[in-house]
Amino acid sequence: MKQDYIYLLFTNTGTLLTKAISLYTKAEYNHVSLALDLELNEIYSFGRKHLRNPFWGGFVKENTEEELFQKADCSIYAYAISSKQNKKLQETLAFFKQRKDNYHYNVIGLFGVMFNKPIPRSNAYFCSQFVAYLLMEAGMVSFDKPPELITPQDIQQLPGLISIYQGKLQGAV
Repeated sequence: MKQDYIYLLFTNTGTLLTKAISLYTKAEYNHVSLALDLELNEIYSFGRKHLRNPFWGGFVKENTEEELFQKADCSIYAYAISSKQNKKLQETLAFFKQRKDNYHYNVIGLFGVMFNKPIPRSNAYFCSQFVAYLLMEAGMVSFDKPPELITPQDIQQLPGLISIYQGKLQGAV
């Protein structure tokens, strides 16, 4: 039986917002996305809906060909999942895709992370909150804190991650 995998893509795009977040986190990567394939054709996260406006965000299918990602630094990890987990993940993603215009970027939630106070908001996520929600909803992982406080670094430290690539995103695809 063939093993199913998902791929976690951690990036540093070097944008002003990324630099501001990095000042607080001191982390190498401050954005996380979930990819369904190693070729990175299907990547999902919460982020910018338009390149020039970091504050108009929501549920996005990311494209590695976009200018934002062209020179981004990244780390890619594989994560083994069961067929049952894969099915649940696909169902949850389908739900988000069908309602993509109802979702917004949870900017306020970033302040909750800073002050260690979860700020749940209806139909609003930031990248790591969304990825954590997907992983938890599919029964892949559990965290010792709510999704509203999960950072990309928390996800990057999950047991069982298999490092696939580190370098410029352009070189990975």
